[in-house]
Amino acid sequence: MLSSNDIKSISLSLDSSHNGIIVINRDGIILIYNKSAKRIFNDGEADFEGRKIKDIRPEAWDDLEAIFKTGQPQIGKKITLDRATIITNRTPIVVEDNVVGVITVFQDVSEHEAIISQLSNYQKLHKELEVIFESSYDGLFVSDGSANCLSVNRSYEEITGTRRENLIGKNTKSLVKDKIVDISVSLEVLKQKKQITLLQVINQKREVIVTGTPVWDDDENISKVVVNVRDITELSELKRQLAETRKKTDYYYHTLQEYQDTEHALQVMVANSMSMLKILRKSIKAAKFEVLVLLTGESGVGKSMLAKLIHKMSPRKDQPFVKINCGAIPPNLMESELFGYEKGAFTGASSTGKMGLIGAAHKGTVFLDEIAELPLEMQVKLLEVIEDKQFKPVGATRTTTVDVRIIAATNRNLFEQVQKGLFREDLYYRLNVVPIVIPPLRQRRDDVPALCENFLEKINRKMEGKKRFHPILIELLRQYDFPGNVRELFNIIERMTVFSEGELLTPDDLPSEIRKNSTIDSNEIVEISPLKQALTSYEKKLLKKVLKESASLQQAADMLQIHPTTLSRKLTKLNLEKP
Repeated sequence: MLSSNDIKSISLSLDSSHNGIIVINRDGIILIYNKSAKRIFNDGEADFEGRKIKDIRPEAWDDLEAIFKTGQPQIGKKITLDRATIITNRTPIVVEDNVVGVITVFQDVSEHEAIISQLSNYQKLHKELEVIFESSYDGLFVSDGSANCLSVNRSYEEITGTRRENLIGKNTKSLVKDKIVDISVSLEVLKQKKQITLLQVINQKREVIVTGTPVWDDDENISKVVVNVRDITELSELKRQLAETRKKTDYYYHTLQEYQDTEHALQVMVANSMSMLKILRKSIKAAKFEVLVLLTGESGVGKSMLAKLIHKMSPRKDQPFVKINCGAIPPNLMESELFGYEKGAFTGASSTGKMGLIGAAHKGTVFLDEIAELPLEMQVKLLEVIEDKQFKPVGATRTTTVDVRIIAATNRNLFEQVQKGLFREDLYYRLNVVPIVIPPLRQRRDDVPALCENFLEKINRKMEGKKRFHPILIELLRQYDFPGNVRELFNIIERMTVFSEGELLTPDDLPSEIRKNSTIDSNEIVEISPLKQALTSYEKKLLKKVLKESASLQQAADMLQIHPTTLSRKLTKLNLEKP
């Protein structure tokens, strides 16, 4: 066994070791306890040599005692202390086959464990980032500071249809050259030194939105470019389909709106003929816009009623509708009636002045009936109202501003009036923005039956009567030319209602001028039946004949000069099969 001097010499040598070393003899007495052991166990400057290990490190004695008994070393035993984790190797000292002591060498591995733990965390984080990178719905493309592809994710492969092994390592210039992309956002980022977003076409067919973001290193150089790719091909298609759907929806909406407006108009004006239905639709469209309308047609065709309808279907419907009959106002009173006057403007003028008819229509509609009768000097002032929205009342020094819509009507040919110098040319062209020509009743005979029913209903309501038409009477009225148009028809029905003896109005009740021009013999009346029943029977026979001679619903409607929708409703009502 070593002497005490030898042990001391060895102990001094072992103090320079970074590893902790403890040597004990068979009796468990500590022979050597170097400085590193004291540091690792945080023993300070205590001197443990000569003392029993059981007293200093009681937790280790059982293991050490087992080594003395078995002679087997303990290698790589891990011991966890409060402040450190150590790995210890315990080796028996054998002399002549006897275990005379144990040398324990141990190392503090706390720092190593921290590094390993940190490395493990980095590996875990790296794996998570890889999962996130691959799981992104958007395509991801990462290039270096020279625009060489470093990595792509699965979505980018699917969007481009190109495998990553054919992309990684390639410069984006070659991707543009090979027409995989039409433009490189990575190159743009490297060029402009900032984040760039642009529209890119992949493989000449897929549209994508790409955003390239620069990654800067410590020297403020771009080390990487991360490109986010979002496929908008389906979005573009959906957008196109949505636009198409909206277009169809708008079309259906406007068609339905037009149908509803037409139905509403038909409650005000009677129109069964195709020509009048076209006029109604045109009037409804014109009513929606602030445009001037010029109604022309013979006296009694319904110009005033159509003007009221246009007003009622316009944005001004809740504002005044002022009708001015230019032919009924004396020329010397025309200016004061239309534009009003200031107090004391002329002899006999009101002491408070008077507002003119045009001023009274402020925010509303002015209907100038018989516009051709308006004196030339008044046409100048009317032109001022149309163009400048202002006028001067009689005797006034300041102009009055007015907001009115103008609807004009005449039974004359205004163009001929212009050529004769009786109507101002500039006013004619200002009024003639939306010309609507109402045909005479003789040119729309299909309106006669409905007009007759409408007028008789009003007259019965007014006179509390129950008059009704014989169907032959209706046909006789259809054949008549009506020089006085709708107004004449109303007067004839009112006259027959007053002078007829019974409830049934027959051909004998008609004025003689209508009967003598008729091609129908009154002897054709075989039996008297309720008017609606007779009309229905006649209408059914007529429709059957027309359908037999027609190839389509449109053709049949054209022959009858009515709208296809009207014909369709009639066929449904009469249980007739549609062509």
